[in-house]
Amino acid sequence: MQAITSLGAFLLTLGVLVSFHEFGHFLAARLCGVKVLRFSIGFGKPLFTYRAKNKTEWMLSAIPLGGYVKLLDGRDRSQKIAVEDLSNSFDQKPLWQRSLIVAAGPFANFFLAITLFALIYISGVPQLPAVLQSPPENSVAAKLGVTEGDKVIGWQTLGQESVPISGEFEPVPSWNALRWTLMDALTGEYGFALELKASDGSKTVKTFKTQDLPKIHPEADAMSDLGLLPRKTPLSEWNELKFGPTRAWGYASHRVWLITKVSLRLMVGMFTGKTSIKQLGGPLSIADMAGRSAQVGWQPFLAFLALISISIGLLNLLPFPMLDGGQLLYDAWELVAGKRISISMQEQFQKVGFLLLISLSLLALFNDLQRYFSP
Repeated sequence: MQAITSLGAFLLTLGVLVSFHEFGHFLAARLCGVKVLRFSIGFGKPLFTYRAKNKTEWMLSAIPLGGYVKLLDGRDRSQKIAVEDLSNSFDQKPLWQRSLIVAAGPFANFFLAITLFALIYISGVPQLPAVLQSPPENSVAAKLGVTEGDKVIGWQTLGQESVPISGEFEPVPSWNALRWTLMDALTGEYGFALELKASDGSKTVKTFKTQDLPKIHPEADAMSDLGLLPRKTPLSEWNELKFGPTRAWGYASHRVWLITKVSLRLMVGMFTGKTSIKQLGGPLSIADMAGRSAQVGWQPFLAFLALISISIGLLNLLPFPMLDGGQLLYDAWELVAGKRISISMQEQFQKVGFLLLISLSLLALFNDLQRYFSP
């Protein structure tokens, strides 16, 4: 039953996220007057095809591991474009429109993530209180005197020489919010101050200076070294976080911004050696997490969809050939050099990009196999 749930949740996850990503490209292309030849969910043999009146093919294909939008493009050697269709060709559009069409896919993923989080906050979601457990010995928090039962009620970002950027503490509604803010501070390497409320009602301020923060390292647990960890709290004592539509959208936007910054730094860390490549997950990890979150409830599943949507958006913005980020890199070259990269050169880059993507995919799959089948 678990396997069936995981498979179903995995296919639903890919279907929703890929469809939204590709619809971003599709919508931007239509708005810019580019003819869309095909919109496909999945790769390989078509299972279902619908041809619209404007001659766009809508397809559902056999391999549900992605999708694509095929545009009318004079640089595609397989296409023969009639003279009357030249103005509707992708390659005939100005640079800013071509870049907009390319970037619309990843940004559709960020928009979806904000929408999903906003729906969660509008409906009301239980949140773990930001009450801390006893910090590990020799951790930063232990050295500063943080004790069991301290509740974080305020956050303040520190600038250079540990001077507060703002004069007031920002309220901390829950551990869920604090966790991402802490990760932002650790990956961004900036100090912060916490306003704590002890069990007896007294308040103190603890300052975590930049030079004292633990460094992100593949063999270390930075959160444990920091020493700020949540105490186990009965569900009956959790707080409900619920906002109106406007505030929910703003709060969700801020959450997606934080997650995006942290994810990008961790992603870059895999290439610089700061974070472990073992963190890279593949289809087995996604299927397992999708199944588990779907079994817990619709809110955890929506939160999982939002996180994966952010990851897909970021991944596609990487400057690799065959990804949207690679095409945006070509556009940047055209903007600076005043001319486009030749088709033959672009094809060579595509081959390199394909090898890179296959290598990353195999590495992710290897990590999955180790994670789930190692004794």
